[in-house]
Amino acid sequence: MNPLHEPIPADGYATRWQTWDGNHEESFTLVWDNEAWTATGQVGSHDVQYVVRLSPMWQVRQFLLFRDLAEPDLWLGTDGHGRWGEMNGAHRVDLDGGIDIAMAVTPFSHAGPIRRLALAVGQEAPTVVLDVDVDTLGIVPAAATYRRTDEHTYVVDRADGTATVTVDAHGIPTEVTDSFRTP
Repeated sequence: MNPLHEPIPADGYATRWQTWDGNHEESFTLVWDNEAWTATGQVGSHDVQYVVRLSPMWQVRQFLLFRDLAEPDLWLGTDGHGRWGEMNGAHRVDLDGGIDIAMAVTPFSHAGPIRRLALAVGQEAPTVVLDVDVDTLGIVPAAATYRRTDEHTYVVDRADGTATVTVDAHGIPTEVTDSFRTP
């Protein structure tokens, strides 16, 4: 549990996000199930659904991405130490070192690192995210640094730019400047 954010309610958590222009929406749920968190998002802008299984300490265990089939188009698992594989057992050496999942189509990508890193105001920490392109299913590891600037604000520095993320009391994003916000 992250002592710097309120616990997620036992009966789960739900929210919606809109793209900054208000043209697209995502519905999101987070539930405690079988001793782990299950995050599910339905992203309207790309007509995709994702499922992320997270440990109690917010470490990614599995990632599934559904596009146009009943079965996942992408299904990855990790050993929790930066080694990834496909669910068919194939080791993905190209993803080694990745800790968190990042998708440009959802603000939820920031929740895992924010909750897991448990930064105090003024602290920062690096992580390696796996950038998932939901259109091509391409995955590229990328360095990111999370810096907590006040109780509800984080700055995320990456090679491709900087984002300011505002979170609620639970550490779940409510706004990513110029990208997403809650309606």
